[in-house]
Amino acid sequence: MKAFCLVLLALGITQSAQSQSATSSPRNRSSLASVEPGTFAVEGMTPKPIVLKVQIEAPVYPTSKLQGALGSFAPGALVTLLAMSDTAYRVRGRARHGDVAGWVLKTDVLSADPNLSANLKKLYERTKLVDELIQHKQVALGMTSQEVHASLGKPSRKSSKITAAGKEERLEYAIYDQVPQTSTGVNAFGQIVQTVVYIRVEVGTLGLSFKDNVVSEIEETKGNPLGGGGARTVPPPVVGF
Repeated sequence: MKAFCLVLLALGITQSAQSQSATSSPRNRSSLASVEPGTFAVEGMTPKPIVLKVQIEAPVYPTSKLQGALGSFAPGALVTLLAMSDTAYRVRGRARHGDVAGWVLKTDVLSADPNLSANLKKLYERTKLVDELIQHKQVALGMTSQEVHASLGKPSRKSSKITAAGKEERLEYAIYDQVPQTSTGVNAFGQIVQTVVYIRVEVGTLGLSFKDNVVSEIEETKGNPLGGGGARTVPPPVVGF
């Protein structure tokens, strides 16, 4: 019975850890995974799936090396973009022989965005930078209000004003750090032991100004929450996604 309870406890801890890991992720991190060397996944990186139209008979291959065709897509077929390399897209759709996911030449498909490939590369690089900031609960010039919220949570104060240039929003955040504190006590065997606990301590206040939903100014209104390194900058959001 004791062993059975221990198994249940272990399963509960594992499920709890998996749940915390899933909920702490600011976005679908599979979008940053490398499908194959020299490629990156697109599915999950954009709010909506990207649909492409096959413009000529398009062979579909199992890898980005484009060798050993699995079949082909007929002209006019619609496919969903999954990943990309410098020369090819990984797509999912109905080929002549049935449903398939594989690689096709970029030149074999059409997009509503003529600069799709270049914009996706920009989005990928920006997403990596923003996700790193969110993981470390940091902010930067160029982040959106949604990204700031994912990083720092709910602000302690919020205000806005309307000028001739438009509406400007300002958020203030109390910034905290985990400070170690050592306490001394006696255990059940009469031995003196020291225990280290981490106390959440406010280290400063950060003021963020937004213009067109993007951070345009970062101000240390109290203390030194930026740590003396100054404010970082990320590229502005990529338009079209």
